[in-house]
Amino acid sequence: MHSLLNVFLVILVLILPLNFHSSAIQDHPQGNVQDTTVAQPLIPASARMEYAWDLPRNPLTDSLPSDSYLADQIRLGFRIFTNTPLEAPRFARNKMTCNDCHLNAGQREKSLPLVGIFGAFPEYNKRAGRLFSLEDRIVECFRRSMDAAGVQGVESNQTSNQDEIGPTTQSREVLAISSYISWLSIGYPVAKKVPWRGQNVIPPDKLIPINQLDPKRGEAIYMDKCITCHGEDGQGVQIGDKKAGPLWGPDSWNDAAGAARVYTLAGIIKYPMPYLDPGSLSDEEAQQIAAFIDSKPRPRYPFKERDYLTEKIPPDAVYYKR
Repeated sequence: MHSLLNVFLVILVLILPLNFHSSAIQDHPQGNVQDTTVAQPLIPASARMEYAWDLPRNPLTDSLPSDSYLADQIRLGFRIFTNTPLEAPRFARNKMTCNDCHLNAGQREKSLPLVGIFGAFPEYNKRAGRLFSLEDRIVECFRRSMDAAGVQGVESNQTSNQDEIGPTTQSREVLAISSYISWLSIGYPVAKKVPWRGQNVIPPDKLIPINQLDPKRGEAIYMDKCITCHGEDGQGVQIGDKKAGPLWGPDSWNDAAGAARVYTLAGIIKYPMPYLDPGSLSDEEAQQIAAFIDSKPRPRYPFKERDYLTEKIPPDAVYYKR
């Protein structure tokens, strides 16, 4: 059944036209300031917190493929994506959700959007030194960002084999999220990069050497600009039915996650934050805040020595030994 689902997803992405328009974008009061290279399926990066609940496409209300099993998988994937601890408790060992990094359910510009990315896989992963399928990538998010393969996972599974910790590419939760992302990719080309992917980066000429970043300076900026939503303790403030995921401590991402890299986290922070004034941070401020957050304690990933065996450890991977 799982292999047939994967085949069906590929066919679905290839043959169905992209025939929707986002009313959330068309009616957005700040729509005139969005990057003109970004298509309508994305909430603009300029959108403030009041649009955190907007979704250009929502599988709980929008039309889905007629195949009832696939439709159920898409809906399940969306629910896991937006409430990971509740919907995927066996693999989410912290209080993070996919939506904490991929805002608006993966449909916001410059917030790691997932619209149209199905066709980008397989792609080379430097950390693993091999090609990754979309399902491989989702597995790694569970193991690292959700801490499924952290120390807690090792202890609860009583094994030291990382391949036995957390989900596999055939796990129900992984295939459901893959189904949701595939649904978001209907009508987009295969083997061609969508223009909004890879935009969450600090320009290379603006990168500050890691040893010149000051976590104390980052803490001061954080206390001035971030605590409204994230709190002084970094554990998040409840706003309506939303609460930002923990930025450090035992309920945050582990020390081998993508966000545990300073430059990567700075790129995540720079464009959508602070949520009340998105895009107002300078490149330096984003890096200083990231250096502060990634100086804090977090769950330990016990297999870091198996990463970067074919590539150099990046300079911003501050939790790795060199």
